[in-house]
Amino acid sequence: MARPIGFLALAAAAVVAVWWWLGTPIAMPHAPMAAGDKLNCVSYAPFRDSQSPLDGPMTVSAAQIDEDLARLAKISRCVRTYSTDFGLDQIAGLAGKHGLKVIQGLWLSSNRDKNRDQIETAVALANRHRDVIEAVVVGNEVLLRGELAAADVIAALREVKSRVPVPVTYADVWEFWLRNPALFDAVDFITIHILPYWEDFPIPARSAAAHVDEIRRKVAAALPGKDILIGEVGWPSAGRMREGALPSPANEAQVVQDVVALAKRADYRVNIIEAFDQPWKRRLEGTVGGHWGLLDNDTRAPKFAWGEAVSNHPRWGSQAAFGVGLVLVTFAAAMTIARRRDQPLPVADWTAIAIAAATGGVLSGWALAVAPVESLGLGGWMRSVALCAVAVLAAPLSAAAIAARMPAPGFADILADARRTQPWLRFGYGIVLIITTALAIQVVLGLVFDPRYRDFPFAALTAATVPFLLHGLCVRGSGVRGISEILAAAMLVLGVGYIAPNESFANWQSLWLCGALLLLAVTLVRVRGARS
Repeated sequence: MARPIGFLALAAAAVVAVWWWLGTPIAMPHAPMAAGDKLNCVSYAPFRDSQSPLDGPMTVSAAQIDEDLARLAKISRCVRTYSTDFGLDQIAGLAGKHGLKVIQGLWLSSNRDKNRDQIETAVALANRHRDVIEAVVVGNEVLLRGELAAADVIAALREVKSRVPVPVTYADVWEFWLRNPALFDAVDFITIHILPYWEDFPIPARSAAAHVDEIRRKVAAALPGKDILIGEVGWPSAGRMREGALPSPANEAQVVQDVVALAKRADYRVNIIEAFDQPWKRRLEGTVGGHWGLLDNDTRAPKFAWGEAVSNHPRWGSQAAFGVGLVLVTFAAAMTIARRRDQPLPVADWTAIAIAAATGGVLSGWALAVAPVESLGLGGWMRSVALCAVAVLAAPLSAAAIAARMPAPGFADILADARRTQPWLRFGYGIVLIITTALAIQVVLGLVFDPRYRDFPFAALTAATVPFLLHGLCVRGSGVRGISEILAAAMLVLGVGYIAPNESFANWQSLWLCGALLLLAVTLVRVRGARS
C-alpha cells in the first residue's frame, strides 16, 4: 500500500507544481500611463454576448451603449466606430455627455444602396455633433476585402469631404495604402492598420511594438506630408498561435503597453483595437477574433492594469484542485483492481500510472478551461465536450487496464460486440480510444484543408494519448493488427508531415499537437486484436 500512496503523492505534487508555475503572473514593463492618463482612442462596437451584426437587422439599445461609454470614458478620450447602422448612430449623441470624442466610421461595401445610407447618415451625424465627432472614416478595409475599387473609395471620400466640417480619412491595412497611393490626395490624414499577429509573416509579441514603429516609418516615407493615425493596433488574449505569435492575456498586456509607450515617446496617435471583446467575430476569424478587447465581454472589466503583472492562468488554483482530484480517481481505479490480483504491481507499472495521472491532472484542467473559449455553435460544443471527456477518462481507464493487465482491445473487437457483453473496462477503454482517434483525425483534416482559424487542442489530445501509450507499453497484447488502426495511424503521420512545416517550427502549439498525434499513431500500431 505504501508504494502506490507514494506515487499518488508525487503525481499530485507534480500537478500542483505545474499549475503554480503556469499561473505565476508575468511581469510587465513600466506603466506607460500615469495616474489619470487616458488612451488616445479605442475601437468600439456595442455588441455583447449573442448580439451580432451578422444575423440581420437589430438595434443595440441606447442604455447599453451609454453604459459602455461610461466605462470607456475612464480609460480613453475617444472611441472609433465603424458603421452607422445597428444603433451605432446613437454613439455620437451619447458620447458627449461622457466627455468622449468620436472618430465616426461609415461602412462601405459592394452594396451601393447601403453605401448611400451609410454616407447620408454619417454626414448628418458629423454636422449635428460637430463638438463630438473629430473625424470621419469613409470605409474600412474595403480594398482589402476586394469589394470596391480605389476609384470608388476616392469618389466617396471626396463627396463626404465636401459635406462635413471635420477631417476625412480612409482606413485599411498598411500595404493597401502603398498599393493605392492615389488615395493620398483624397484624405486629410492617413489611417493605417498594423496588426502584428495578422501579418503575412506573423510577428511575436516581444517584437510587435518595434514592428509597428517600422511600418509607420515606412508609410511616412512613401506618403510624406500628412499626419498618420494608426487606426488599429492590438493583440488577442486567446486563440491559436500563428507561427511565433501567441495570443494570451500577458502578451496582450505587453503589446498594448509597449505600443502606447512608443507612441508617447515618438508623439504619434494610435487607436487600440478594441474596447470590448466581440464574440460574434469568432464566426469570421475563429476563437482569436473574439478576444481583442481591452475589457472582457462577460464582466465588462479591464483584462489588465497598467504596469501590473498578468497571469495567463488566473484560475490556476481551481484547475490544480481538479487535477489533484483526477489523480485521486486514477489511483483509486488502479488500486481497486490491483487488490484483486495475487501479485503486486511492479514499480514500472506504478510509475506509468503516476505519469498518466499527472498528465491527465495537468492537461484535463487546461482542456476544460479553453473549452468555453474555443466552442462556437452546437458542433463546436459537441467537439469540445468530446475532447474534454476523453481527456478526463483516459487516465483512470488506462490505470485500471494496467492494474488488470488487460491489453488494449482492437477497434474491430469493440465495434463487433456493441451489445457490451464484454467486460465494462474493456468496452469503455476501447470506446474512448476510438473516440480519441476519431477526434484526432478530425483535427488533422481541419488543419490540413482549412487551417487558418483552427485551434490546436493539444492539451485535450495529450491528456488522452499519453495514458493510452503508457498502457500499451506496460501491457502488450497478442493477435493481429487492425486495418482501421493502421489507416488511422497513417493519416495522423501524414497529417503531421504537413501541419508542422505549414504552421512553422516557431509555433509550439502546433508542434505540441503534432507530438501528441505521433504518440497516438504509435499507440494505434501497437494495438492487437482478435479481428482485423
